[in-house]
Amino acid sequence: MRIENNYDVLIVGAGVAGLNCALHLPKNRRVLIICKDMPDKSDSYLAQGGICRLQGRDDFDSYFSDTMRAGHSENNPAAVRCMIESSEEIVDELVSLGVDFARNPDGSLATTREGGHSKNRICFHEDCTGKEITATLLKRVTELENVRIVPQITMLDIVESGNCCYGIIARDNLSGETAAIYANYVVMACGGIGGIFSHSTNFRLLTGDGIAICLNHGVAVDNINYVQIHPTTLYTKNQAGRSFLISESVRGEGAVLLDKNFHRFTDELQPRDVVTAAIYKQMQKDGTDFVWLDMRPIPKEEIEEHFPSILEKCREEGYDPLKEPIPVVPAQHYFMGGIRSDLDGRTTMSRLYAVGETCCNGVHGANRLASNSLLESLLFSKRAALDMAKIWSPIDKKDAEYAASKLDFSKYSDYKQLLEEYKQTVKKAIKEAENVKPHFGST
Repeated sequence: MRIENNYDVLIVGAGVAGLNCALHLPKNRRVLIICKDMPDKSDSYLAQGGICRLQGRDDFDSYFSDTMRAGHSENNPAAVRCMIESSEEIVDELVSLGVDFARNPDGSLATTREGGHSKNRICFHEDCTGKEITATLLKRVTELENVRIVPQITMLDIVESGNCCYGIIARDNLSGETAAIYANYVVMACGGIGGIFSHSTNFRLLTGDGIAICLNHGVAVDNINYVQIHPTTLYTKNQAGRSFLISESVRGEGAVLLDKNFHRFTDELQPRDVVTAAIYKQMQKDGTDFVWLDMRPIPKEEIEEHFPSILEKCREEGYDPLKEPIPVVPAQHYFMGGIRSDLDGRTTMSRLYAVGETCCNGVHGANRLASNSLLESLLFSKRAALDMAKIWSPIDKKDAEYAASKLDFSKYSDYKQLLEEYKQTVKKAIKEAENVKPHFGST
């Protein structure tokens, strides 16, 4: 295999959560980051809208209320407070790393508004904020001598015994070799579950492998049926593959939703689940496969400057948003459930952490508020890194090897079948959890 079999920290996933975790680990620790494909095949690159930043102390109650309301008050209030209180620090840190956020004429950070927000508090870079942040983090991480990023490596299982994680079983996609990789700490940062749905804005390779593996090993998973549908993705006759997202910011800047007769039918700035329900209801009423999104209320110059990628994609599909409405339809977008983790990313298994979309610390509740995802991933991955540094201790290599020896390696030979079984495990768990009370409740 192209990698060694022993590291201080092994991070599964190269999105913003995995990269930011590596960036904040001690520089004297050997860190390995693996990803199923190439690093740019993470949903972090696809985030269009932006990242929330508290707009002064007077904004705290409003921001907190907006997040709780969007999450139907099933959020973990402690996680919400932690995220909001740290938002200025996180965004300022990104700026120091070189992230190029939009600026006002006076040089201050420009902000926009999205659905569910009561005011402008979202920092952005055109309509590709996720790409700007992730590419900047990737550049900074590759500058670190203690961190190695290896693409085309698939996690097939974890090595554990006595509720303690000692590493993972990994497959080199290029050589086909399968081997155990040991680590003092393992971080699950492997993204969402969009790949198990027919229509999703996610990359198809994100199939919830980490979720399934944790379910199989008795690691707590919460709110697995909390799956967010984004109200607006570009409708095309060929709906196979990844759905193209039309950012929430488009509606935040003034775009309106229209029915088949081009009449406005809802308040576009309600939380995503409310807007999605209104669209589905209108589609059923009209007997259509989509509704229209009219961007023409937004000034032409602003569309060209703020939403260049969306403008280009629409034109590729034969629509000019500057002159006409575009067809949109809801699609699976985000996963609010996941591997149970606390505010430091710790799971219910020793030495196993979970951060980013693959975890559930309760910050989003039953429905994520727009542009909280990048912030959540960055903050809690940083806290996980700092926690590992604080409690640092090595594993017993003999215990790790013994745990690996108990695994049946024959089940990893047909890895495609194994990954398909993982998808079915997640689907089954979602179905079974539909009527289960959420872990955080309303407290």
